[in-house]
Amino acid sequence: MPTEPENASPSESARPSDPPAGSPAGSSVAPPAGSPASGPGRRRALLAAGAVLAAGIGAAVGELAHPGALLDGSSGSGRTSAGAAAGAAAGAPPTEAAIPFHGARQSGLTGPQLPSTRLLAFDLPPNSAAADRNSLRTLLADWTRLLSATAAGTPPDPRLRGDDGLPRTTSLVGLGPALAARLALAVPAGLAEPPAFPGDRLDPARGGGDLLLQLSAADPWTLAVLTELAGTAARSAGAVPRWSQSGFLPPTRPGATPRNLFGFKDGTANPDEDAARQWVWGPPGPHENATVLVYRRIRMDTAAFAALSAERQEAAMGRRATDGAPLTGTAEHDEPDLYAKHPDGAYVIPATAHVRLTGPRLDGGARMLRRGYGYDDAPDDRGLLFAAFVRDTAQFTRVQSRLAERDALNPFLAHTASAVAYVLPGAPPGTVLGAQLLG
Repeated sequence: MPTEPENASPSESARPSDPPAGSPAGSSVAPPAGSPASGPGRRRALLAAGAVLAAGIGAAVGELAHPGALLDGSSGSGRTSAGAAAGAAAGAPPTEAAIPFHGARQSGLTGPQLPSTRLLAFDLPPNSAAADRNSLRTLLADWTRLLSATAAGTPPDPRLRGDDGLPRTTSLVGLGPALAARLALAVPAGLAEPPAFPGDRLDPARGGGDLLLQLSAADPWTLAVLTELAGTAARSAGAVPRWSQSGFLPPTRPGATPRNLFGFKDGTANPDEDAARQWVWGPPGPHENATVLVYRRIRMDTAAFAALSAERQEAAMGRRATDGAPLTGTAEHDEPDLYAKHPDGAYVIPATAHVRLTGPRLDGGARMLRRGYGYDDAPDDRGLLFAAFVRDTAQFTRVQSRLAERDALNPFLAHTASAVAYVLPGAPPGTVLGAQLLG
């Protein structure tokens, strides 16, 4: 589970936020007519106060009416509303702007990390190369129309038109190595499944796939409807569903780092743009706005880990649970000192600590862009949906090889599924996904 925050999910990504303060805590009751406090002036004051109170209650109800309210790291409901100005005047939090679909890179990487996600994999049954290319071209065009229309505020399904505005969504489309090889697509040469690692318990039915689609939304309702529409488009183009997996982010204050199901902060920093151009995005040319996704479904034995003492948990992770600081630091974003020792000569950050083994210093400075999610499928099946974006899968292989060999967290983790995909460049306005690749 490469979760060292230096390879972790974006600090600038949208995170779930706490409920807004200032919602009505109760109401007052007017005195009965004829009491000393009644009269025309009193009635006018009560009517004015009632109007203000109604506006406040209306704003609160508007937020509560949507499961995704205040879950996208914003101070709004996660929907773009034409009545934002009116809401602000009534004291309601401002709404977030829509997330554009079109651009040089896909919105699933450039947009905020929304709290509800679903990954879907499809296979494209083989026919002739020409027929398969045409099926793929058709599907990518259909997905482009669906996703761009939804993001732009003209969704094809009325269920995506909320009462308080438009849903916020992001998406990511990738092609598996087997499909790319079968169709002789000009993808990076390093696109390949990682090797088997010691301790892997991979279920083939939960991994792989010719196409991988990740849909994310500010609320589960929007995600469910969009998943249905995307699946219908895939089947219409001849694709067959292979697997799907839902995930979530925990409630987290805006700007704070979310915690994983072990209770530790997971995702302190990602590479900046300069570092990402070296380690995440492809080199200048047709792949410079493309990348490679390595996905791992990692089951976490949360009960067994929770049974450890706090000291043993922190030694295994290499960070403190309270504030996320490395054992050698005082704040979350302090650089871990891998050489610091106790007076007896033992490393402060143990040799088997997760933070040590995933550190970029051990890998020539290489960094992964991470946008992981939690999952909870059953009482004995919950954990992490690890999603790392790299230029070359060899980057992931080097890190995971070290972890599989001696990570102190290994007794509490099991990798149960794996997938790799070439993440297509984005679709600039007027184009569709895959246009450069398929012509």
